[in-house]
Amino acid sequence: MLAFRYIAMHYLKYIFIILGALVLFVVGFDYMDHVTELSKSANLLLIYLVYNAFYAVDLLLPLSLVLGMISTKIFLIRSNALVSFFSLGYSRVDVLKPFVIVSMTIIVLFISLHTWSSFARAQEFSRNIRKHAQYLNPTRDLFFAYKGKYVYFSKLLPLQERAQGVRVFSVKNNSLKEVVTAKSAEYRNGFWHIKKGDLVTKPDDLSLASPGIKVSTANDLQILEGFRPKMLDQVYEGKVNFTISDAIDAILLLDRQGIDTRTIKGALYKIFVYPFFAPFLIVIIFFFVPMSVRFLNVSLFSFGAILATLLIWGILMMLIELSNNKTIPSEVGIIGPVVILMLIAIRQWRKYRLATS
Repeated sequence: MLAFRYIAMHYLKYIFIILGALVLFVVGFDYMDHVTELSKSANLLLIYLVYNAFYAVDLLLPLSLVLGMISTKIFLIRSNALVSFFSLGYSRVDVLKPFVIVSMTIIVLFISLHTWSSFARAQEFSRNIRKHAQYLNPTRDLFFAYKGKYVYFSKLLPLQERAQGVRVFSVKNNSLKEVVTAKSAEYRNGFWHIKKGDLVTKPDDLSLASPGIKVSTANDLQILEGFRPKMLDQVYEGKVNFTISDAIDAILLLDRQGIDTRTIKGALYKIFVYPFFAPFLIVIIFFFVPMSVRFLNVSLFSFGAILATLLIWGILMMLIELSNNKTIPSEVGIIGPVVILMLIAIRQWRKYRLATS
């Protein structure tokens, strides 16, 4: 228990030092790169920096877990604490357990942060502040199909749960049947409500004997059941920064409509699967490190371990981007590499656990 507490405390210290340094570097570099584009408002600038910090944490926390383990292991070797633990009867697996338990706990907390919209959509919000001086930019000219109808919003305001310039086209047998036009619609109680609109109905028969096109007033119309404004904005704008609840709701809703949900599934895989590369990589790297400075060149090992970690992390991020763009299936780009790391880690764990049993 003493060894677990000692290692865990030093591990947490190095995680926060490395994460803090990386976040400050990313936020500072981004600020210097875009300072001329940012609003002069101190409030907006502060919000921009906070959202950028959230995005940097989302991007770099799993990487910091691995780099923190490398730094902690080097500290234990240089201080001869690792040799002392082995002399007291601790095995390699016993020394590894604090790293695995702490990293897994942090990852669970990290995943739970994605239920919070300000964290999950931090990159989108910071980009909106830089380009439009507001963190939630209205979506314009949104046109999509839903439940056999074609819907057009001239402007969607997700925060106010309101849309302007609404058009709803009903099609039957590949022919336009009716059109509903309205100045605005509001989302309430699971539906988009059109308080008052104009209903244009086209008859099936357009001959001279037909009554012609009928124009009437429609009141209290309900459309788009269950399509929340934020979900609508994310899905049809092709964005990939979903909260967990929005992603699950979108998949359940769109699957019933036969609409492609690969991007949304990829977003969920990134939240739930991708972060676990960190503990698996920790296990793999851990067993390659000797117990004393007499058996390795510490500087050379540090350079090699950090380089390998950055290379693997970079490949994973590249595959995630390819999955987001539907170049490759998200199962191949996100789940596949993490499963491979898991199998290698399990093999390493079992090998050294059997050797010490």
